[in-house]
Amino acid sequence: MKGSLIILAFFVTGLFFGMYKLLPDTMLHNDYSLYALYVLMFLVGIGVGSNKKTWEIIKSVNFKILLVPLSVITGTYIGVIIFSLLQNNITITEAIAVGSGFGYYSLSSVLITEVSGETLGVIALLSNIIREIITLLFTPVFARYFGKLAPISSGGATAMDTTLPIITKYIGADYAIISVFSGVVLTILVPFLIAVIL
Repeated sequence: MKGSLIILAFFVTGLFFGMYKLLPDTMLHNDYSLYALYVLMFLVGIGVGSNKKTWEIIKSVNFKILLVPLSVITGTYIGVIIFSLLQNNITITEAIAVGSGFGYYSLSSVLITEVSGETLGVIALLSNIIREIITLLFTPVFARYFGKLAPISSGGATAMDTTLPIITKYIGADYAIISVFSGVVLTILVPFLIAVIL
């Protein structure tokens, strides 16, 4: 949990610096997080490429790798349907649309806002950010008690980028390909699923 708490501390510090404009304007108006993500992806790629075990896992899982994003979709939809039945503010359709972000908050919240308005868009933004933060914080717990695929499922679309470093740290670099594959499939599906549902 120590590593997860350090990540959360950096996030909260960033929020504080952004809210109170404690950084130069150039840092506030340029998206440097994208460049940091590029560096992270490069370093993870080095780790995956140098690990011979990774390619053995890919050969052994073959078509079974498709079950990972499929299980993420199924589990997410079951969860949001149960949530929608427990309250009266969001319909099942709206809940499924929000869940269809799979952690991809920047795109899903914009698409949902355009179709269903700002309230549902904000709900989508917050729920998907929370999904990402939960993955960053609880990946060690998920990996220990629910298996190595649990953090990948929890990360959803973010398993290919922002949560990938923490996922590979706790379940091993040999699972990075599965994580990236699942994240890519979910990321591609987000706009289509939201459009069909709404």
